[in-house]
Amino acid sequence: MKALLFHGPGHIDWGDVPDPTAEDAADAIVRVDAVTICGTDLHIVKGDVPEVEPGRVLGHEAVGTVVEAGSDVRSVRPGDRVLISCISACGRCRFCREGRYGQCRGGGGWVLGHTIDGTQAEYVRVPFADLSVHPLPSSVDSFDAVLLADIFPTAYEVGTLNGAVRPGDTVAVVGAGPIGLAAIVTARLYSPERVIAVDLAEPRLAAARFLGAEATARADERPEQLVADLTGGLGADVVIEAVGVPESFEMCMRMVRPGGRVANIGVHGKPAVLHLEDLWIKDITITTGLVDTSSTPMLLRLLAAGRLPTAELITHRFELGQMEEAYDVFGRAADTGALKVALGGPQHDAVIAPAGR
Repeated sequence: MKALLFHGPGHIDWGDVPDPTAEDAADAIVRVDAVTICGTDLHIVKGDVPEVEPGRVLGHEAVGTVVEAGSDVRSVRPGDRVLISCISACGRCRFCREGRYGQCRGGGGWVLGHTIDGTQAEYVRVPFADLSVHPLPSSVDSFDAVLLADIFPTAYEVGTLNGAVRPGDTVAVVGAGPIGLAAIVTARLYSPERVIAVDLAEPRLAAARFLGAEATARADERPEQLVADLTGGLGADVVIEAVGVPESFEMCMRMVRPGGRVANIGVHGKPAVLHLEDLWIKDITITTGLVDTSSTPMLLRLLAAGRLPTAELITHRFELGQMEEAYDVFGRAADTGALKVALGGPQHDAVIAPAGR
């Protein structure tokens, strides 16, 4: 089959790899029908995630069709259309029993495209399929659903829930890329007084306004002052960091009010300064986290009910074979205006397992 291979920092290509095979009775083999590229994939290509070894198939978000299910798999069968979660869960370890699947110690967690081959391929092996794929209703479009593999549960759990957004809050979202935009959408589920979006790119700020941000500011034009002006000098109740660079994290710390919460979502490849000489007296809560995807079933219900605007985040579509072009477009978002790119097709008329099955 064809897949997107990581060969080391700065080097990827769409090439031939062996078909995936089931390695455990809890595995499923899924034909990939729709897939996307995550900002974390860009961090991997830059070399910010050294655990990813050369030769790894990247990707951890997809919608597909089950072509093989192991004997222990009970929730899906061949022919079912499913959402593949970015997080795999063994279901047995302490963290899985607490619903903290991202911290799984039984062989799951973030493994796809990280420690095992991922979803940017024609077929993918999904471990622990019963807890790691979600059947999709026929009414849900594949390209809408693929955004629930990672960015919406990440924004909701690591941003909105960790930040404890409450009715009447002022929420500042630093970074209006896909995760930041999803954070705006999910924060608004809790009726904040206002959401303020901060970014360097005007197209992303325009998208933030379209998705419900009441105010926007360019990151290079003193957004802290706008937050202060809108809150009577107090600062934001909740600040969500959705970039992953030291400058944006430190900006968040300047925006938050005494007693406020800073929820870090961004994937950081470099140290950021924590100014405890200023913060020790302010009662600030700082949270970090890897998504658990325990919210995915609820988000799928909202999507099916028309309550989540996912389609608006996809700005570019490609066929699977155009993976390298898609990476280029997504990686140059400031020039291309890309928010989220989606790849899929050409579609097959029948569900056919890879050769050798």
